[in-house]
Amino acid sequence: VVDNRLLACEMDGRLKSFDLATGQETTLADKYNGERFNAPNDLVIDRAGGIYFTDPRFRAPDPWPQGKEAVYYRAADGKVTRLIDDRNAPNGVILSPDEKTLYVIPSMEKQMWAYPVESPGKIGAGRVFCELKQPEGKDNTGGDGLTIDSNGNLYITSGLGLQVFDPSGKQLGIIAIPEQPANVAFGGKERKTLYVTARTSLYAVETTATGHVFPGK
Repeated sequence: VVDNRLLACEMDGRLKSFDLATGQETTLADKYNGERFNAPNDLVIDRAGGIYFTDPRFRAPDPWPQGKEAVYYRAADGKVTRLIDDRNAPNGVILSPDEKTLYVIPSMEKQMWAYPVESPGKIGAGRVFCELKQPEGKDNTGGDGLTIDSNGNLYITSGLGLQVFDPSGKQLGIIAIPEQPANVAFGGKERKTLYVTARTSLYAVETTATGHVFPGK
């Protein structure tokens, strides 16, 4: 939520804004190179007012409208730039607290990737940041959603629960969830509660960490 507006990805190919006071909907982006997006999935806002968002193929028309799965940047002036198009099902996306690193977690790769942010909407070459622990009998499953705390620790939803990594990529542990989780965010009065959406339920996990807040514009 930014300035009383809820920003959301819609799988029908649009990035939208909803005014929480009036209910008015505004389409922020729906095309790249004249074609609709595949199925926008996750987003993160930066201090410049731009939006990084993923566009995998989930539920997209066949053939995929964009031809590639990608990560994009929608600048505050509305210009859309494709940043990454070589990951398999890019899903969760988030920035480090200092906004110097963009993290991308694919759903069909066990590696999570980190990209240096050179300026808003401009990134350098990516590197493998960490590898997710795999469920028994599986070898290359990735994550879904993720969030980050004020110390830069990452909480990634996966088939094993919430996998937690520190800023160096070291795994700190796994928080078990009764159902397979889909997404996660910090909330509560002091932003110390992890709210986790799962297949049929919403779970709350109390922590000693404090969630990072992205200011946006």
